[in-house]
Amino acid sequence: MSKPKKSQMMKPSTAALKLEVYLPATPPEFQEGMVSREEFDDLQHNPPPWLADLRKNGPHPRHVVAARLRVSNSGLARAGITEPLTTAEIADLIADPPEWLVRERETYAEVLREQRIQREKE
Repeated sequence: MSKPKKSQMMKPSTAALKLEVYLPATPPEFQEGMVSREEFDDLQHNPPPWLADLRKNGPHPRHVVAARLRVSNSGLARAGITEPLTTAEIADLIADPPEWLVRERETYAEVLREQRIQREKE
């Protein structure tokens, strides 16, 4: 007789990264416990109100902020953006882009172009 399969578990930090939410903004019970694969799948497909709110309004983790601003994580660092931003703060930056954002978007677009050209050559 075979043993029942044990569910895979992940740390809260891993689950938050995969869910694209800022871990310190999640509820304490999420931060303090391990997340099973089944629980994670349920969070993805049936997000509770706290998760839906975090995804909609933030604060957002660095990689999400960078993606929404269309810059690299390094570009955020060069601009001195070290804290998570909310959706409203991101919208304000997009509506009236500062000089650093315009410059970093151009740099990031150029890097993406170069990567695409390199892939086409290979």
